[in-house]
Amino acid sequence: MKKSIALLLLVAIFGGIPHKTIAVERADLIIQGGTVVTMNAASRIIENGAVAIRGERIVGIGAKAEINTRFKSARIINAAGKVVMPGLINTHTHVPMVLFRGIADDLLLPEWLQKYIFPAEAKNVDEQFVRWGTRLGCLEMIRGGTTTYVDMYYFESAVAEETVKAGMRGVLGETVLDFPAPDNKTWDAAIAYAEAFAKKWKGNSLITPAIAPHAPYTVSTDHLKQTHDLARRNDIPLIIHVAEDSAETKTIQEKYGATPVAYLARIGLLDNHTIAAHMVWPTDEDIKTLASREVGVAHCPQSNMKLAAGTSPVPRMLRAGVEVGLGTDGAASNNDLSMWEEMDTAAKLHKLISKDPTVINAREAIEMATIKGARAIHLDKEIGSLEVGKRADLIIVGMNSEHQTPMYNIYSHLVYATKASDVESVIVNGRVLMLNRRVLTLDELLIRKRANDYRDQVRKSLAAK
Repeated sequence: MKKSIALLLLVAIFGGIPHKTIAVERADLIIQGGTVVTMNAASRIIENGAVAIRGERIVGIGAKAEINTRFKSARIINAAGKVVMPGLINTHTHVPMVLFRGIADDLLLPEWLQKYIFPAEAKNVDEQFVRWGTRLGCLEMIRGGTTTYVDMYYFESAVAEETVKAGMRGVLGETVLDFPAPDNKTWDAAIAYAEAFAKKWKGNSLITPAIAPHAPYTVSTDHLKQTHDLARRNDIPLIIHVAEDSAETKTIQEKYGATPVAYLARIGLLDNHTIAAHMVWPTDEDIKTLASREVGVAHCPQSNMKLAAGTSPVPRMLRAGVEVGLGTDGAASNNDLSMWEEMDTAAKLHKLISKDPTVINAREAIEMATIKGARAIHLDKEIGSLEVGKRADLIIVGMNSEHQTPMYNIYSHLVYATKASDVESVIVNGRVLMLNRRVLTLDELLIRKRANDYRDQVRKSLAAK
């Protein structure tokens, strides 16, 4: 009786039965109110959702009411009416080559390389060229919602420094080949540079160093084995162009008696550290090899179309279990770094080639630009989807433009209607790089001016005999 009276007194005084309070956690940033497209294993979409970020990682994701109950932050971004999704992953490019954008078009790949690109690089590429090209490329990618990119070029430590300043994430491969390059004139010098580059950047929160033997037709067997040894010894990725062109396939077949994939497998180059770019001409047996050895593939549909290199058998690779991401290739052969265009093109190209409109549907195209791209570059435990514990790499996409109105299906809208210019805000590693279309980490006007200065320089260098 006395206990009942005491309980009634508590109810009268405090207005109810005491209950356990929920501990509120600190967050550095909360993005709330938007449609959260997680790209997780369940393909979860959260209407009126929210994402909580602390430091470099996602600490909460769910309905807005749930996140606001669990987390408090002094900084909140309102994403109402917008889409919150993982940042896009460009699995293959040569980012400083934005300064060669449009230098030579409508040519066969060998002619394009030998008569224009290689001479232009020999006359113009130095460390400053690479720095300004990286700044321009990062500016373009940030404005288009790309948060991670895979690069193959020269002076890659300079690329890394500029990428970190811009705030982006990069898997950056120092390119090595059997003839003099702009940064290293001998093979031994190139390998020494690549080793030092790997050791300097290993463990950086934004940069994954890699080694990038250019291709099986520009690097000898012994040298390819040496690059693989360096990659394994330093536990870093190996990036290489493979089966990009029918002429390449023919050359390797005649020289080594095998397809490019079979040849590289035979010498031990293909494993779960390898990122193979283009992969336009693999056989069915090659595809089995890629799947069994867990090789990631970068599909570059627009570049391959422009150079008439062929159409990569992406649907067959996906069915076989190969992880395929999307890449733009360099802007000298595309001519931009828009992953939205690559998604749209990949979906439509493979429908056309297969004569099957169900091939590469919109959700699959987004997967190739996010979580499948992350798997292709062996970083899916860190990026590619919005999940608690992963890196806070995400973008906010406006959905109210005339070309996005009305909307019925979110995946369809993102692939077939959305443009790079619809991206409003970009966060990488928990840091806001662009807010409401204003890039916070780069000087846009200065970068454009210096890019035009380099255009004039390149024109003069090619005109000179």
